[in-house]
Amino acid sequence: MKEVFINYRTGDGEKTAALIDQELSRRFGPQHVFRASRSIAPGETYPDSLLAALRRSYLLLAVVGPDWTNFRTKLHDPEDWVRREIVEAFDCEVPVVPVLDGRKTNRLSKADLPSGLARLADLQSIPFDTHDTETGLRRIGDLVAEMVPGLDDLAQADETSPASDTVTNSIGDVSGTAVQSRDFTGDVGGTVVKGSHGPVHTGSGSIYQNSRHMSGDRHLSGDGMTYFEGDNHGGIQHRFGEPDRREDGSR
Repeated sequence: MKEVFINYRTGDGEKTAALIDQELSRRFGPQHVFRASRSIAPGETYPDSLLAALRRSYLLLAVVGPDWTNFRTKLHDPEDWVRREIVEAFDCEVPVVPVLDGRKTNRLSKADLPSGLARLADLQSIPFDTHDTETGLRRIGDLVAEMVPGLDDLAQADETSPASDTVTNSIGDVSGTAVQSRDFTGDVGGTVVKGSHGPVHTGSGSIYQNSRHMSGDRHLSGDGMTYFEGDNHGGIQHRFGEPDRREDGSR
């Protein structure tokens, strides 16, 4: 089903129409956007395909370029497709939003429009600055998301989903060997820790690293000192720096 219909005139706005089609297709999927030059397959009946898509749409975006009103002969021609699409949208009560293409494009005036299109001058338009297409496309996409019910923003879903190279895991109570790894081959014997950024605790008992610790008549301290005794319960503290002078006074 085509929820968004892009109306444009060749020679006055077709490049912007293609940009809008590309952005809306990226955000919502190409199956939800209709642009005649892309959406009508070779061999299909042009009028039937176009009008059928329009009647199923929730919104028509009318791209209005700086020369749009200069096509006076075509705008007054009931068979002109740009005119027919807009009039059909009015008849089907499909909301129409004029997209003013470029800084030189002014709001439409009823004086420049045939009676069948005069309503366009009363509709709130949205500007599209061709010197800042990223902002303009985002605004149009946000407008479509607001006006068309049920569209899923695929770009937003991609931003919130985890990156493909991210690994998240957890482990609870374990009896026996446990391995947490992204890419792992071979056997595990004992405990292997690589590339740790944060606390690491394995086994049970206390672990002392570079602490002032006394075991019996032994005083242990100094850079990189690591001492394990008994069952390990608790954390690991490790510091590199000057030796504790109180423990090093015998030298």
